Amino acid sequence: MASPVPGLDEHLERLIRDVPDFPKPGVVFKDISPLLADHDGLSAVVAGLAAAGVADDGTVVDKVVGIEARGFILAAPVALELGAGFVPVRKAGKLPGLTHQVAYELEYGEAVLELHQDAIHAGERVLVIDDVLATGGTVAAARSLVEKCGGVVAGVAVLMELAFLHGRAALPGLSVTALRSITAT
Repeated sequence: MASPVPGLDEHLERLIRDVPDFPKPGVVFKDISPLLADHDGLSAVVAGLAAAGVADDGTVVDKVVGIEARGFILAAPVALELGAGFVPVRKAGKLPGLTHQVAYELEYGEAVLELHQDAIHAGERVLVIDDVLATGGTVAAARSLVEKCGGVVAGVAVLMELAFLHGRAALPGLSVTALRSITAT
């Protein structure tokens, strides 16, 4: 299916480069640096991700959550595009105020994410943004943090989905938009 944003598919194909054996042998890292450096490509990505923050009736989300670290880069301009606030979800110990925390499993251990307790108010509709959806654990943790604040996750939007890892299964009931789906390792 072609993207509703003109030129988006071409930009993604041309400007996301594969870096073999990074950060370790056997891994193919998806480097988005060329995409971020290209005004037209970045603009198309922001428009594509922002579309996930608008409901069928035209209602726009109240907040856009970006997950550390590359999710920040994408979520902040999406929030501006939507006229919404931006809220960072950070690794433990990086936020100065009172936070909600959630621990979650990684392939190689456990991690903790935090969100300021006052960043999202009860009933606010939230779009969660990240660069990659892999196993879904990080996005599921972000969802939990939003819900601890009383917010409602209206959707998830990612630049790339590693579909072969089945991350959507960790996000039941959520609308997930992926601008690019990668079906094989």
